[in-house]
Amino acid sequence: MPSLFQRYALRMINLYPPFVGAGIRVRRIPDGFETSMRLRAYNRNYVGTHFGGNLYSMCDPFFMLILIQRLGRDYVVWDKAATIRFRRPGRGRVHARFAIPAQQVEEVRRTADEKGRAEPVFQVDVLDEGGEVVASVEKVLSVRRKERPPA
Repeated sequence: MPSLFQRYALRMINLYPPFVGAGIRVRRIPDGFETSMRLRAYNRNYVGTHFGGNLYSMCDPFFMLILIQRLGRDYVVWDKAATIRFRRPGRGRVHARFAIPAQQVEEVRRTADEKGRAEPVFQVDVLDEGGEVVASVEKVLSVRRKERPPA
């Protein structure tokens, strides 16, 4: 069961103005997050399909949020780069799932500890209701251990 803070944080994410304006919904899943967005009059583009900026917005922060939570306060996690490739027009409801296996989190931790910085790459597909890929998003994060003040 999610903690009180996790439930509050999820409520705040769902009230985040860019998500509200795009019609993006976020829910917690056991190993991460799932986002979804229905095609509406206010989030479609000129040709009647999902606006590309909204497709990216529904993917933007989630790998970073997962790593921040899993690595803990001793690490600094930032987005470094992102790429989106549009595969087919998005119509109807689209969704994406974000999860990072525990083994990969530990690999990021180990690399950051040994080399001073890690730059893991994550990929997620935005799928339509039929399971077809609408867009593929690649995220590069920057992870480093926080510097400790001298004693």
